[in-house]
Amino acid sequence: MENIEKKTPLGEEIIERPDYSKEIISILRSNDSPKIINERLLDYHENDIAEVLSGLSDAERQKLYRVLSIDTLSSVLEYAEESDAAVCLKEMDAKKAASVVSRMEPDVAVAILKEIEKDKRQILIDLLDDDAKKDIALLASFDYDEIGSRMTTNYITVSEGVTAREAMDELVRQAREDDSDNISTMIVIDENETYVGTLDLKDLLVAPEDKRVEELIMYSYPYVYGHELIDDCIERLKDYSENIIPVLDNQNKLLGVITSQNVVWVVDEAMSEDYAKLAGLSSEEELNEPLKKSMGKRLPWLLILLGLSILVSTVIGSFEKVIASLTIVMFFQSMILDMAGNVGTQSLAVTIRVLMDENLTGKQKIGFIFKELRIGFANGLILAIVSTALIGVYIIVGKGLTASDAFAISACVGLSLLLAMVISSIMGSITPMLFKKINVDPAVASGPLITTLNDLVGVVTYYSMAWILLIKVLHIGG
Repeated sequence: MENIEKKTPLGEEIIERPDYSKEIISILRSNDSPKIINERLLDYHENDIAEVLSGLSDAERQKLYRVLSIDTLSSVLEYAEESDAAVCLKEMDAKKAASVVSRMEPDVAVAILKEIEKDKRQILIDLLDDDAKKDIALLASFDYDEIGSRMTTNYITVSEGVTAREAMDELVRQAREDDSDNISTMIVIDENETYVGTLDLKDLLVAPEDKRVEELIMYSYPYVYGHELIDDCIERLKDYSENIIPVLDNQNKLLGVITSQNVVWVVDEAMSEDYAKLAGLSSEEELNEPLKKSMGKRLPWLLILLGLSILVSTVIGSFEKVIASLTIVMFFQSMILDMAGNVGTQSLAVTIRVLMDENLTGKQKIGFIFKELRIGFANGLILAIVSTALIGVYIIVGKGLTASDAFAISACVGLSLLLAMVISSIMGSITPMLFKKINVDPAVASGPLITTLNDLVGVVTYYSMAWILLIKVLHIGG
């Protein structure tokens, strides 16, 4: 693996990352012996090998399964997309596939097995070793949205009643026999296997051999319960930079641990789901998912939005006399609706982020709403003044109206813009709070939904102001 050097027009050297995918595929397509191919592939990270899986032919993947060891294969599939890993397991001999799954982290194994058809999945599970079966059954007992479904059983435990020397011996034994690699933090349990606290490897290394472990324990270390919802404890997990966080059952017995990598995955997944909902989707879409499944995620929201759009059109129709009497107001309708939608979406995004803090009090929520109102008013006032001036000049020059009529219309537009932006700011902050109050994910107050609602607000505000101020009060176009 060699870096490729290039030079800029000024003669400066640029070192580019080599194309590992092409190199790996070239190795697999070579006529070298299996031993040589294996040795050459071991020079690459498992993630790089995982990235080429979908681009290999069936024969090339079979060759890969034969030349790599079980341990390397399990690591490669852990980095692969779940759907790609499932395909690979189905292509392997059942016993070999079971051996690969047995060496995977349990949470990853569970996720991949869910991608395999039920009958084939059961065959694989039946062939797993007892420890793997137990771990997978434990993780599968939790719902997908519970934190216990994302934990791993790869950890080290020590008893609180031992010395530092005995704890070190136990650490070495478990790391060797159980192939545990999460050794920087050990979980301390009592004689009843109840969680007590944690022990840092650094503290253990510098402690005298005869020092009691109970004197080294971190009792205030963070932990979670397996049946806690991910959304409820994700903020707590993000607040700590620990390598592992213990997961307990309702009797405070140790079930497993959440690693820092698990936390990253969980946070990324939660952000992806919220992003999908903000786009008006029921869940995040995958690149290769079937057409019917993608339509199922989008169509329900589109039908709801269609109904709301028809309502908006109906409301516009109710102002037919206003439009007929003063056609020029139609020119600025889109500006009012667009700005109201933009402001509402901004408030929505900020509110959803704020609502992730479970400790937010009612007083703080009310204060936040008033803050959004003030922001909407301040921004709306500035834009109203600017738009009044620019639109007034445009109407005089472009439409030939008198200055009084032109600025009366532009002032109506500016005032409508101000009111629409203030109302939209309030709606963008209150709507997700109401959703959360009735135990509905506030992210479903999505961008398209809040935009359509704000269109309704903008239409009613604008044409009502035009009817009252321009036609009834100033008698322009009446």
